[in-house]
Amino acid sequence: MSLFIYTYGYRPEETELFHLETRAFFGEDTSQPFMISPIEIHPDRSPFMRERLEVLFEGDNLSDILEQAEHLDVMNQSFKVIYIKTNDLTATSKIDYHEQRDIERQLGMAIDGEADMRTPDLEFGIITLGGQWYFGHYKKSKAIWLDHMHKPKSYSIALSTRVARAVANIAVPDADDITVIDPCCGIGTVLVEALSMNVDIVGRDINHFVVRGTRENLKHFNMQTDVVCGDISEVDKHYNVAILDMPYNHFSHATVENQFYLLEHARRIADKVVIVSVGDIDPMLQQVGLTIVDRCTTRKGNFVRQIIVCT
Repeated sequence: MSLFIYTYGYRPEETELFHLETRAFFGEDTSQPFMISPIEIHPDRSPFMRERLEVLFEGDNLSDILEQAEHLDVMNQSFKVIYIKTNDLTATSKIDYHEQRDIERQLGMAIDGEADMRTPDLEFGIITLGGQWYFGHYKKSKAIWLDHMHKPKSYSIALSTRVARAVANIAVPDADDITVIDPCCGIGTVLVEALSMNVDIVGRDINHFVVRGTRENLKHFNMQTDVVCGDISEVDKHYNVAILDMPYNHFSHATVENQFYLLEHARRIADKVVIVSVGDIDPMLQQVGLTIVDRCTTRKGNFVRQIIVCT
């Protein structure tokens, strides 16, 4: 069975969001800046993942790894070895910079092949966790979401690209054979992130000026999907997931009745609903028959949003 090690980095205000995304991907949480799991997730997907190691072999000490590395077949490809700095070593047992480079050199000499530090065909990584050493294929996150910050159309209260990407992952941790709708898509922040991860998602918004901006944003990133101007009540197709970013009372004329209306229809059109809200909507969720299965908050300054996963 394959084993993967992921390392993470996140801001204090993103802690709960990170944990919710981790639970969505792996079905469990971690209090550490790393996760060991048999589940394969591409590191580009998460705004919090830094890198991934696909474990080829492990050992109780470095000499075990060196011995196994001597039998590694790189099939005439060039390679590079990267020491992964994230670990759970105590302050007194930390491996300093010179030791890290020495470990890389020892592995480079043990592997039968041509080392190339600039443009290698293969990248390997080595990490120590829990008193064990792990070696395998290394993949660094490209932080694709950074490029999506530069949209031609945006507005100040829209979700940030990092939050939108995490919300898309929470809603759709595995995109295979999953259909998704964003019925209040705004200028398409969630759509862009979901589409960049090959999620089968469509968008809708009641404001035709906003829909025009959404289409412009998608075109800017060479993305295509259906974006319809229309009310959520007009949706006549059923989806596996709906991502609903609720209107904000202090930024719009949304009423409690309107919010209830959106939740009722979200429940009607999808099996699973992931809701972004700035207010307490728990009583309404219960009234429309939605069950909360997980949740978190995320903040930007004094502005707090709830991310609620419902079925």
